[in-house]
Amino acid sequence: MNYLSQGATAPDFTLHDQDNNPVQLSTLLTQQRVLVYFYPKAMTPGCTVQACALRDANAELSAKGVRVLGISTDAVARLAKFAERDKLNFTLLSDEDHQVAEAYGVWGEKKFMGKVYDGLHRISFLIAQDGSVEQVFDKFKTKDHHQVVLDYLN
Repeated sequence: MNYLSQGATAPDFTLHDQDNNPVQLSTLLTQQRVLVYFYPKAMTPGCTVQACALRDANAELSAKGVRVLGISTDAVARLAKFAERDKLNFTLLSDEDHQVAEAYGVWGEKKFMGKVYDGLHRISFLIAQDGSVEQVFDKFKTKDHHQVVLDYLN
C-alpha cells in the first residue's frame, strides 16, 4: 500500500454524504482546511470510538479552521444510521466503489484473524486550502486520533 504523502496534491472528489447530498472536496477547501479520515466500517467498535471522539472534538477542530470528513465504503443508508445513532456532528461520505480510497492509496491488503482481504486502512489526511496534503496521520489508536490531530494543529 502506497498512500499519499505530505506535500502531494490531494485528489479532488465528489461523494454522497449521510443525507445523500453530493459533497465536493475542492468546494470545501475554498472555506477551510479539511481533515479527510478513512475508516473501515460504520458502527463497528473501533470506528465508533474514533467517530465519537472526533464528534466531541469537532468544535475545537472547527475553531482551528478544520472541517471533518469521514469516508468509508459503507452505503449512504448505513452512514445515516451511524450519524443518527451516535449524534455525529460532521460529514460522513460513502465511497462504495472505493475509488477515492484507491486514489488516496488507502485501499489494499489487510489481515484479520488469519484472513487476508482487500479493505480500507485507517489513515487520515489534513488537506490544506491549496489542495495539498499538509499532514498524514497514520500512527494512532482510535481513541486518540482526535488528540493526535489537535496536537499537530496546536
